[in-house]
Amino acid sequence: MTLRPVKVTIDALDDSAVGRFWAEALGRRDPAGFGVGVVAVREPGPRPAVKNRVHLDLATASTAHQAELVARLRSLGATPVDIGQGDVPWTVLADPEGNEFCVLEPREVYRDTGPIAAVVVDCADPRAMARFWDEALDWTLHEVADDRAVLRSAEGAGPYLEFLLGPDAKTVPDRVRVDLLCQPGDDREAEATRLRALGATDLDGGRRDVPWTCMSDPEGHDFRILAPRA
Repeated sequence: MTLRPVKVTIDALDDSAVGRFWAEALGRRDPAGFGVGVVAVREPGPRPAVKNRVHLDLATASTAHQAELVARLRSLGATPVDIGQGDVPWTVLADPEGNEFCVLEPREVYRDTGPIAAVVVDCADPRAMARFWDEALDWTLHEVADDRAVLRSAEGAGPYLEFLLGPDAKTVPDRVRVDLLCQPGDDREAEATRLRALGATDLDGGRRDVPWTCMSDPEGHDFRILAPRA
């Protein structure tokens, strides 16, 4: 039994506009080709003025590339945001619907990730998140500390999944979440049962008319288990 992250899904008022932004931001129309894609889904309703607990870090190859990427993203509709980051070498932006992300300064560790350096999750206990997600995924655990836990695909390709110590607890439904894919031959419900035993909880009331299962991890981060691809 194995699960792997395949998408970051963003709830959006205008899914077409947000989807176009991220397709252009990542430099191609099919970002899933890099191992983890970004998709927007329509979800009506007000947007609470709270920082998302999940965001993307984008990789750059040089300081010039970083400046060029920030300028291009702003031309696509991104805006600078202050989330209390202070004086840092990376740039914090928000997409057209206010979802925060970072454009990182060049870092050697992210030189081979593709455009997405990391999917970053704020949490209260990185060690506990490492225990859950290391068991939940077929990815490799690279680092565990009191303030940080890091996983990456067993093949050493694509972005990292990073859990960082953060002060903000969940107060509203997550607008940004990770989708996990069952591998061919695996059963979605069996995977959900396995994750429940690890501490995950159901969010969809046991709905069986959709090809996914909505759950949350022990700290309440929402995710979905997708049925295997045909």
